[in-house]
Amino acid sequence: MSISLLLEMAVSGEPDRTAVVSGEMRLTATELSALADGGAGVIAASGAQHVAYVGTGGALLPLLLFSAARAAVPLTPLNYRLSADGLRALLDRLPDPLVVVDDEYRDAVGTGYRVMESGEFVAAARTADPVAEFADPDAVAVVLFTSGTTSKPKAVELTHNNLTSYITGTVEYASAEPGDAALICVPPYHIAGVSAALSNLYAGRKMVYLTNFDAGEWVRLVGTENVTSATVVPTMLDRIVGVLDDTKATLPSLRTLAYGGSKVALPLVRRALSLLPDVGFVNAYGLTETSSTIAVLTPDDHRAALAATDAAGLRRLGSVGQPVPGIEVQIRAEDGTVLSPGEIGELFVRGEQVSGRYTDIGSVLDDQGWFPTRDVAMLDEDGYLFLGGRSDDTIIRGGENIAPAEIEDVLVEHPHVRDCAVVGPEDPEWGQIIVAVVVPTPGTEPDAEDLRAYVRAQLRGSRTPDRVVFRDELPSNATGKVLRRELVAELNESSKESA
Repeated sequence: MSISLLLEMAVSGEPDRTAVVSGEMRLTATELSALADGGAGVIAASGAQHVAYVGTGGALLPLLLFSAARAAVPLTPLNYRLSADGLRALLDRLPDPLVVVDDEYRDAVGTGYRVMESGEFVAAARTADPVAEFADPDAVAVVLFTSGTTSKPKAVELTHNNLTSYITGTVEYASAEPGDAALICVPPYHIAGVSAALSNLYAGRKMVYLTNFDAGEWVRLVGTENVTSATVVPTMLDRIVGVLDDTKATLPSLRTLAYGGSKVALPLVRRALSLLPDVGFVNAYGLTETSSTIAVLTPDDHRAALAATDAAGLRRLGSVGQPVPGIEVQIRAEDGTVLSPGEIGELFVRGEQVSGRYTDIGSVLDDQGWFPTRDVAMLDEDGYLFLGGRSDDTIIRGGENIAPAEIEDVLVEHPHVRDCAVVGPEDPEWGQIIVAVVVPTPGTEPDAEDLRAYVRAQLRGSRTPDRVVFRDELPSNATGKVLRRELVAELNESSKESA
């Protein structure tokens, strides 16, 4: 079905419920629907084949999602943090777009495009002749560019059916309590931002937007808007924990806190759980190509892992949980053999919510509909999924394959390590070497040799970092993913300079 139906269902269920809070703007479900009809009229009158959005989101994201859907054209939210050249390179890949842009990014978009500023679009939507077309369920609803941390960004095509299959398969319609509110601070160009807009509307939850993340403001909004659920990325969780430590705030309204986007260090998870013992924590794992979440570690899973006394139970806190309804998973060896529980290989997934299709490339699904995630993974005997990082991140040192995550999981438990990333810069003798980039715990000055010995005591000698370097912070993108390519380039360059 079309994603438009999700909004229609929200209106039919509770038409006067506040659906969106974004700064000074508050919209009921009915007001959002009427504005989306007008927005569709603006898009249709423009003759555009695509809608692009450059901005921080807030109410503009759900408005443009449903306006584009009702005009039967795809929407692409773009990373507003990109350079002007980077933005234009992506815009040039979209067919005849209407570009809706927040004021502060207007100059970056430049000329040569059909452009409307965000305020201008909203004003026009209020007076335009309404349009409410139902798109073909198999038509593309949203196109999202991958982060491009290791290569040229790919344009992922998500159909109406992909998105609605995810929502209806994982969210119960109108299941929210009357006062429930979700705090959304993930960027609009990320799949988590898109799915948050759709899932919270479908569940009947008020959506409160924080378009520019600040941990103190996040904590304040949880209190003033009586927020009951929220989703954050690792860097956000780290800063929120810092504010909670300083202020001793308890966030009594908050019932659920989901984290994801990239791997979260277990010491940080344990600290967050101790500060918010009455909050249900959720670890959500998904990809752009899968329309968001495909596996979840539930609040009960978190509590059971914390209370466990056996090694398997304790280890489960580091998993991403079990597959969501409608998703099948396989772990495969390099030759395609499906592996048994406990064996490490590449994760493949299948389901209605899985797209696996890229503009200009086409589908990468195999003959049976399986999508290769390129994530190294393992399933345990009870079906819990453990990730070992991207296959592209694997370090090949002297012919031996080494997963950085294996070393990172050990290092980050050292009391003097706040965060770390293990990468493999070039080496003339070994091909690649193991370098641990460490962010020290504030107030400590860890010794590199002590950290190497700490790893050697727990892993095979071949996993011991050849070098340990220290940084004040790790480079990351807006969803908390460490930009390993930047670290490798920096280390390669420093090796050349010292040669």
